[in-house]
Amino acid sequence: MIQDQITKDLKKALLGGDKVAATVLRGLKSTIGYAEVAAGKRETGLEDVEIIALFQKEVKKRQESADLYIKAGDQERADKELAEKKIIETYLPARLTEDEIAKHVDAVIAELGVVDSKSMGQVIATVKTRTQGAADGAIIAHITKERLGA
Repeated sequence: MIQDQITKDLKKALLGGDKVAATVLRGLKSTIGYAEVAAGKRETGLEDVEIIALFQKEVKKRQESADLYIKAGDQERADKELAEKKIIETYLPARLTEDEIAKHVDAVIAELGVVDSKSMGQVIATVKTRTQGAADGAIIAHITKERLGA
């Protein structure tokens, strides 16, 4: 389970004196805790799939922050955000390539019998569920639009 791994890695970071990793891992534990409370799952905990979705949002936040810092000319802060992003990404599944995502999109379109862009949301949601966080949502949407002529 991802939460168990984070706890182990946090202990390791604290014992090893890795302040950056310790700070990021504490933040991730906190993010999970808040999400559990919000979902009413404090006792049972979140599923790994839900945690992966949370972490993907955290990765996206770090990338957006880094981009803004780079735009503002603050490379030091951008590097810090990118270092945090890299740590978080270690808990995410390996990313699928565009070709692999396209195969999933094609399969879902065929299974659902979709012929127009009205069902695009359904296709995207199904592909996201099947890939369990291994596919970038923006790429799924782009390929789906391409296939459905939207």
